[in-house]
Amino acid sequence: MPDITFKGQPVTLAGTLPSVGQVAPDFTLAAADLTDLRRDDLKGRKAVLSISASLDTGTCALAAKAFNARLAGRDDVEVVYISSDLPFAAKRFCEAESLAKIRTASVFRSPEFGRDYGVGILSGPLRGLLARAVLVLDEQGVVRHAQLVPEIAREPDYDEALKALG
Repeated sequence: MPDITFKGQPVTLAGTLPSVGQVAPDFTLAAADLTDLRRDDLKGRKAVLSISASLDTGTCALAAKAFNARLAGRDDVEVVYISSDLPFAAKRFCEAESLAKIRTASVFRSPEFGRDYGVGILSGPLRGLLARAVLVLDEQGVVRHAQLVPEIAREPDYDEALKALG
């Protein structure tokens, strides 16, 4: 079990983050328009899965803005921001911040995602939400970069994620 904290306090997570070289587990999440977004919908393109608790937190908002800015010119990459936010709220945030590169996905209909991806928070004030993680998938859905951010209140390592994209 990895040592993960939120503002210095240990938290327990469900499951295990997928490893580099592993095919990312299947998922079905709710897209901004309430349609299903499946892992297989991303095949054929590289994908960055930016996972976090909620766009209503400062660090989560910074991460979404950073990936949007850093990948704006990359038409070969899909950026999916995955959180517990309802699709309506995530869509409203992206529109207000002009985050055209970000595709949002909600776990509100898929509580198993937290366990399957090792990011479901089981203890502490954020229990029921998702820990911060970044996965980079290749065109076949194989994990090429995996980071579970050790302190939930900190930003991920953008440079390592971008390096994995090539």
